[in-house]
Amino acid sequence: MAALSSPGSSPHPTSPRVYFQSPGETAEQTDRRHQGKVTVKYDRKELRKRLRLEEWILEQLVELYDCQEEEIPELEIDVDELLDMETDAQRGERVKKLLVDCYKPTEAFISGLLEKIQGMQKLSTPQKK
Repeated sequence: MAALSSPGSSPHPTSPRVYFQSPGETAEQTDRRHQGKVTVKYDRKELRKRLRLEEWILEQLVELYDCQEEEIPELEIDVDELLDMETDAQRGERVKKLLVDCYKPTEAFISGLLEKIQGMQKLSTPQKK
């Protein structure tokens, strides 16, 4: 379990710290352990594109399933998995399988999704500058 402490509560007030706490370990025991600082650099532009894509996907699923966001059947459209596939045909088939329970036509959603992910980068590994 990781806990983020606020800058005022750490021994070095300039930056937040991440403490890793084992199950059953108290906060005091964690404070005595070595502190770790986490820094990850992602391309912010790519993160914004991904966020907009995820919001679009949610809107589309609400329409496709004709329900509220909380009522959408549990399914995971993994954009990185789609980006790993070689062709749009493979990507389209994967999404079609995920939406097998949807009673409305999904072709427009699938083609829109494939269009939106063109040129996107995977986010599973940070970009180095």
